[in-house]
Amino acid sequence: MNFLEERIIKDGVVKEGNILKVDNFLNHQLDVGLFDQMGAEWARRFEGVEINKILTIEASGIGIACITARHFGVPVIFAKKSQSVNLDGDLYSAEVESFTHKNKNNVIVSKKFLGPGDKVLIIDDFLANGCALQGLISIINQAGASVSGIGIAIEKGFQNGGTIIRNMGYRLESLAIVDDMDAKTGKITFRA
Repeated sequence: MNFLEERIIKDGVVKEGNILKVDNFLNHQLDVGLFDQMGAEWARRFEGVEINKILTIEASGIGIACITARHFGVPVIFAKKSQSVNLDGDLYSAEVESFTHKNKNNVIVSKKFLGPGDKVLIIDDFLANGCALQGLISIINQAGASVSGIGIAIEKGFQNGGTIIRNMGYRLESLAIVDDMDAKTGKITFRA
């Protein structure tokens, strides 16, 4: 069992509807030391891969991506879920459906931060159905950039997102893959 799986067992809470609450260390209260371990692990796994930018989606991916970026020495771009007055110029956009929030967002990235020749590592906290990743991949493709890899903190292996992304030919490195969760007992089974 790796460090992230151990933390999920210790502090994660399984809820009905295939929900894994990890808000006390991953996506509400943030354990920066844990994020640093995660970044170091992705740096090890993607060693030798050309990466010059990290892309994530707001909001839960931002903290993880920022700490991870320190290990790669590259900037972080995050796809915004809404237009703001300080976001100007031409934009890339993609529609993304959220498993957690049960809604769709049109996510956007300014064209001035992503373009041809960029080698992008996508980082995010969860992978369920793969909709967010497909949206980020679409934005990277629109930019003429390339996906160097994808790093996910927690993949729900019993949902189809990981299979879809891997079948698309992308290198996907999930630090913890949950194969089964039982809300009644709280038991979590990880992929070996």
